[in-house]
Amino acid sequence: MSQTPIDPVKQQLLDAIVPHVAFDGWAPAAFNAAIADSGVDPALARTLCPRGAIDLAIAFHQQGDAAMVAALDAADLSGMRFREKVAHAIRLRIGAIPDKEAVRRGTALFALPHMAADGSKLLWGTADAIWTALGDTSDDLNWYTKRLTLSGVYASVVLYWLGDDSLGGQATDAFIDRRIDDVIQFEKVKASVRDNALLKPLTGALGRLTAGIKAPRRDVDPDLPGVWRDPT
Repeated sequence: MSQTPIDPVKQQLLDAIVPHVAFDGWAPAAFNAAIADSGVDPALARTLCPRGAIDLAIAFHQQGDAAMVAALDAADLSGMRFREKVAHAIRLRIGAIPDKEAVRRGTALFALPHMAADGSKLLWGTADAIWTALGDTSDDLNWYTKRLTLSGVYASVVLYWLGDDSLGGQATDAFIDRRIDDVIQFEKVKASVRDNALLKPLTGALGRLTAGIKAPRRDVDPDLPGVWRDPT
């Protein structure tokens, strides 16, 4: 899965802002300091980043996704069970973070009510990057439920990791395994409900209702949430 490369000038600004984020957060003061440190023309900087530091916070997260995908592409996953692949992807994503304090400040930023939509979109993007890199071929409601579940897993892992002071992040490693086990259990429950003869009338009707839900096509506007196709 290829990731769109970041604009080189925007990359300059991103590299310049990170050292300031620990003190100022993803805020206008840090953005202005990044402009001064990078030597980028202020008008160009504000053209590339209309929302200032917020746009760079988003780029920082997306850069981590791209690094994780590159690491997954280079990794030998042939001997792993699927649950191990997902856990490995999450570990690679955490390992792609160059500055823990920048993530801590970003978590606070995207927890603000007016930033919640951006934060949710970034989590969804990480989950989508993982599933796509691991070869997910689902094209129905499962495409959404997989990403929704993994978004929640990754969000909880990040929060745990931010408070983890164990040697070598061992506690976070164990937490990742526990959360992946939760996902596997959820999938097993879904399968058992679907195959339960007593629930067939309900699950059958629900299946027919959701049959028209399809994953968004990769060749259409990525801001569209998906499409509905008449299954008849």
